[in-house]
Amino acid sequence: MRFELTEALMNDILFSMEDQNGEFILDTREGVIIGENDEDYEDAEEDGGDEGRFIGLPYWGPTEGYRLMEKFAVAFKNAVIREKLTAALDQGKGVFRAFKNALGSHPEAERLWFAFKEREMRQIILDWYNAYREEWGLARLGNEPEETEDLVLEDFRFRPPEKQDTEAIGNLRQSCLAELISAAEEEGLGDKPPFIASWARQLGPAEPLLVAESGAGEFAGYVAAVGRDDTLLVTALEVKAEYRGLGLGEMILARLLETEPVKKAAHVVVELPQAAENFSRVLLRRSFVPFATSYVLKSK
Repeated sequence: MRFELTEALMNDILFSMEDQNGEFILDTREGVIIGENDEDYEDAEEDGGDEGRFIGLPYWGPTEGYRLMEKFAVAFKNAVIREKLTAALDQGKGVFRAFKNALGSHPEAERLWFAFKEREMRQIILDWYNAYREEWGLARLGNEPEETEDLVLEDFRFRPPEKQDTEAIGNLRQSCLAELISAAEEEGLGDKPPFIASWARQLGPAEPLLVAESGAGEFAGYVAAVGRDDTLLVTALEVKAEYRGLGLGEMILARLLETEPVKKAAHVVVELPQAAENFSRVLLRRSFVPFATSYVLKSK
């Protein structure tokens, strides 16, 4: 019997799939989910009528839940959180609780998990429904749209720097410098690579222009720049390790481009060390164009 997969029915199926304490089926005539001990179902089974009226839901058990967690964890962009999640999955006993606890200390990642889980399960339901549509000779419905990570970025707040940010900015600056030094050492450049071009150093000390903080009010990143005449040089755009991979760096850049110092400048320059070259894709999306490439030779 044909039935329509409404949004309300989709949500009911989702809820029933996750309920591991009951057995549920779909009454296609009424378009509702019922338990297998429901009187209508038992009476229909005894009468042998209404063939095709009751159908099973997509199967969802602990194994499917574990595989979904594993898929989310191994593809998570933030290395710090990815390691915590994969470690939780390696625990064996109590793995579901361990995974939940690992996410609990990272609200932004937890929101991504819930969005990812819902999207994946909705796609399973859609594939299940499309199998019936093919039997009915109907065209398949389109796939579930991909969710963006913007829902996570809604949790962050962007504001001018304040005095209490000084220590957090300094600590993050030192941490990022250590990462750049490590990358330079791997390239054989030693522990004092030229991170900033000589002409940039002549402009004077950079000033933080914008700070990002999480929904809980924790310092998450910042951007600093120095300007002279009609040029604004971005000397630092840094995000704490636990907030990377969420698109926060691009959002900081986007908010920076809306500030008054940028509006007054004829040119905005961002210098990228090789270790941060992947950020070039973000710059290109924001209409930056490549201008110069620096090459370094370690002569001593």
